[in-house]
Amino acid sequence: MHLVDSHCHLDFTNFEKDFGAVLARAAEVGVTKIINPGVDLSTSRKAVALTESVNPRVNSGVNLFAAVGFHPSEAEKLSADNFAALEQLAQNSKVVAIGEIGLDFFKNQKSAKVQIAAFERQLALAQRLNRPVIIHSRAADAEIFASLDKFQVRGVFHCFGSDWDFAEQVLARGFLIGLTGIVTFANAVNVQEVARKTPLEKILIETDAPFLAPQKFRGERCEPAFVIEVAQKIAELKNLSLEEIAVQTSQNAEELFRI
Repeated sequence: MHLVDSHCHLDFTNFEKDFGAVLARAAEVGVTKIINPGVDLSTSRKAVALTESVNPRVNSGVNLFAAVGFHPSEAEKLSADNFAALEQLAQNSKVVAIGEIGLDFFKNQKSAKVQIAAFERQLALAQRLNRPVIIHSRAADAEIFASLDKFQVRGVFHCFGSDWDFAEQVLARGFLIGLTGIVTFANAVNVQEVARKTPLEKILIETDAPFLAPQKFRGERCEPAFVIEVAQKIAELKNLSLEEIAVQTSQNAEELFRI
């Protein structure tokens, strides 16, 4: 079986002590490709460096790819110099997307203008380089679409946690939906509805590790091997086999990110 973890932060310090073992455990359940997005310039650089340190022949057959970008919580750091550095980094052959980028007004609406400016600057970069985008969206439904509609970009709304009404708007714009361990939570009724209703060819699976461990591992550090739990839950919700979910979601990721 072949699985792609389409969003995982292996560059975080949570994985420093057992990085190799984490990759080995991922390979054991069939994960062959992992995409590691940055959240600022430093983590983006580290994400790229990690891809260059991983040799599939040595690391259990796992291929690691990077995305680079400034998360909305880091938007104030996107200075002219940092943007120039980001643009240069984005042209590395192992960088497959701009992300994670987006808007998050859940805790801080005061920075809305700064977030929107940073988001649109990075959308313009993605359009110019013809790279997909990895979108973080929280409590900013109208604003996220207002910005996206100014550009011709493709991509995924990662760690989807909203309802079917929002999902329909995402799908209508040609974007994919990234499902995490949230879909396995007993109280995640809205996300489970989205998983059932979204066409399988529009779904990516991800862990967002080290965050959001699936129900079976709640309270533990999340890691790429847990992406199989996400796939299994989607299979259950759609009344399909695990193999069908693995094949189609892997194909979706490979087509979107050209990996």
